[in-house]
Amino acid sequence: MQQIIYFLIKNSYRLLFLLLLGISLMLTIQSHSYHRSQYIHSANAVSGYTYGQINSVKEYFGLRAKNEELAKENARLKELLFNKKDTILEGNATPPGFLSDFKVIQAKVIKNSYSKQENYLTLDRGNLKGIKGDMGVISDRGVIGIIDKTTKHFATVISILHTNNPMNGKIKNSNHFGSLTWDGKSTGYVQLIDVPKLATLKKGDTIVTGGQSFIFPENIPVGKIDKIFIDKSTNKFVINVRLFNDMTNLGYVYIIENKKKREKEILEAATEKDADKR
Repeated sequence: MQQIIYFLIKNSYRLLFLLLLGISLMLTIQSHSYHRSQYIHSANAVSGYTYGQINSVKEYFGLRAKNEELAKENARLKELLFNKKDTILEGNATPPGFLSDFKVIQAKVIKNSYSKQENYLTLDRGNLKGIKGDMGVISDRGVIGIIDKTTKHFATVISILHTNNPMNGKIKNSNHFGSLTWDGKSTGYVQLIDVPKLATLKKGDTIVTGGQSFIFPENIPVGKIDKIFIDKSTNKFVINVRLFNDMTNLGYVYIIENKKKREKEILEAATEKDADKR
């Protein structure tokens, strides 16, 4: 307290000058319209700049929430796209979602390995959100992998960069099918094998998911043809496919549930069983 009193006494003249200066400025501003308008203009400029900076900070910290909202909206749009019907061939329009074959759930990658021979991802969604094994996982760019195991709040994904995780793929322009595998070398490439030599191929053609898959809708992008080889042991094409996804940099992804997957599996298993009896 003594130090405060000592400070006031020591700087009394300066404080008095500042007080009188402030009073004189206020009287000048109030008595002259020009000065008053200039003061208001300056005050508005300062407050506008301050509010602008505060708003920028708020927007920065709100980016995560906005990204979450955009990812959810993308999931809804993808679900509509995967369930799109050819209305020209239908007598009556089908209400949205009434007979949907696919459900899309948005999630975020919280762990990602890509430097091993058998790579996995971890997502922040689990069976409480309806996630189950053998569901497909994609991003905005293309195929990521297949759900492996789940808990209440998390799920692991077998990455497309896995040496023992074959997927059905095809050449988009020719509809010739093959198996997508990974040779364990580059994170930017996978291989499409067992493609018949009758297929018409060229560098730059798009590789997509095939219709034989239980897991993915048909025509989900995978990548583009980079190199073409002949496997001498099978006399079939081996295609080096440059992935659309950067598997080392993944954020939000989309989990796809095929609602008719189980029905298709049961039917085909029963058909094969009857064929074996004959």
